[in-house]
Amino acid sequence: MQGNDSSPSILWVSAHPEPRSLNGSLRSDGIAHLRRGGHSVLESDLYAMDWDPVVRPKDGGHGPANGHNGAGGHNSTEAAKPFHVSSDTRSAYLAGEQPSDIAHEQAKLLAAEAIVIQFPLWWYGMPAILKGWFDRVFVSGFAFGSDPRTGRRLRFEQGPFVGKRALVLTTLGDRPKAIGPRGKSGELNELLFGLLHGTFAYTGMNVVPPLALPSADRLTDYGRAREKLLARLDRLFIDPEVPYRPQFAGEYSCEWELEPHVRPGEHGVRIHTRN
Repeated sequence: MQGNDSSPSILWVSAHPEPRSLNGSLRSDGIAHLRRGGHSVLESDLYAMDWDPVVRPKDGGHGPANGHNGAGGHNSTEAAKPFHVSSDTRSAYLAGEQPSDIAHEQAKLLAAEAIVIQFPLWWYGMPAILKGWFDRVFVSGFAFGSDPRTGRRLRFEQGPFVGKRALVLTTLGDRPKAIGPRGKSGELNELLFGLLHGTFAYTGMNVVPPLALPSADRLTDYGRAREKLLARLDRLFIDPEVPYRPQFAGEYSCEWELEPHVRPGEHGVRIHTRN
């Protein structure tokens, strides 16, 4: 990887409680490699940050946020109003009244041209702290919804993050073939469909194929795992993305269902890719 002054910036979001773990070592080596290549790397090590994963009324402008009080804060009547998560967090974002921890993460995301999400696969999903990062940061008006000026629907090929690339790096205990096409745990892209398609592609990102390191608890050759990661990082802006279907190109009905003429008779998450 050869860096220069115009090397794209990358946000690395990680979720593992032990920095000396396999995940911790991969994170450190991966970030160092990117920086040697000339990239600016923004970091969100969620456990080290003591990130609060819980959506709370203050995220939507209910009660004091960012230390506001008095005339510039929220009165008791406002605090007593029901918390409508989607609409209130959208209003708080548009009004600049979000808690500062959310605003800081959103600023990192806007500054990055690619995002690396790294986590151990726990119960076939993200650790709670990482799920809570998405819940609090990817709010309506910022990551999806509609443009308040034009009414344009912000999703998929019209999403706010069009042009950004997304790579998932995960470790798991399953054996390698368990996440294959006929594996007990499901094919990797289908296993991660909610994150890859429902979060990244939905917000407009180009999703590159995820990297999974199976049998992580029994890994004895760290060097090989490290080489796999560094090779993928070198191709972060080169590898073809997963060809998810656009929403507004005539392939879906107004009910978001694939039109009958597209892959007729087939079903399941795989029909939402073009290959």
